[in-house]
Amino acid sequence: MEFQFKTIDIPQGKSFWVQKQKYSEFSVIIAHKHYQLSLIPSGRGKRIVGNNISSFENCDLILLGPNLPHRFEIHENEIANAPECLALYLSLGFVQSSLVQIPEFEPIRDLFGKAQSGIVFRGFDVKTITSQIGLLDRSSGIESMIALFGLLKTLTEIEEQEILSLAPGLPVSLYKDLDQVKKVYDYVSRNIQKTITLETASEILHMAPESFCRYFKKRTGKTFIQYLKEIRISVASQMLSQTEKPISQICIESGYNNLANFNFYFKKTMKLTPSEYRKNFR
Repeated sequence: MEFQFKTIDIPQGKSFWVQKQKYSEFSVIIAHKHYQLSLIPSGRGKRIVGNNISSFENCDLILLGPNLPHRFEIHENEIANAPECLALYLSLGFVQSSLVQIPEFEPIRDLFGKAQSGIVFRGFDVKTITSQIGLLDRSSGIESMIALFGLLKTLTEIEEQEILSLAPGLPVSLYKDLDQVKKVYDYVSRNIQKTITLETASEILHMAPESFCRYFKKRTGKTFIQYLKEIRISVASQMLSQTEKPISQICIESGYNNLANFNFYFKKTMKLTPSEYRKNFR
């Protein structure tokens, strides 16, 4: 499957850009340097976001972080009437700006943090989201910023959100204790094929295991053991999709010494067996 790093130029003097796109433009897996909010009003098909493969139906709304590979593919019987996708591109400079860092915007920062792995929203008011994106396309200056924060506020208030991809990067808000958590991530990355225990991880931050557990859960939203399992499955899914290595070898290289356990946790996490995942991804 072909991959492209796509250059998307947001107009000079603007922090965002709204664009209408056809499904035909998603014929390859792409990534780019911006954040992207996509609303697909109708149609059914399959989407790839990072290492996640899942189906979508009418009114698919997702938020993607920068450099996150993605692709949308509709069913063959709907290609003749391929609908448009409404895409909002947000510059990295805007997301990292001092304006977004003020305390009152913490829910928005958390939203951008989760977007590193891709978020799908469900149960939202389609007309409201469509109207807000349309207002962005028609406004400029201060009015456009007010409209943008209105849209972002609406997204933070949607209760049903699902993380799509087990990103190989940090599955945490990038704005809280990044340096400390990154030490743990780097250790896991370097030792993924070895036995990694809670005790050895806690020693990295010079904490007792109990204190480390509370610290890690508070800042990442998941336990260290849960994070470790997800990283192992993420490494395995990358090898399944990008190499021809036997599944037994991938099992060992992702840190599992038992093929049955590997198959069990992979299917539990990805909803597919390793062989099914490799077949579907291709």
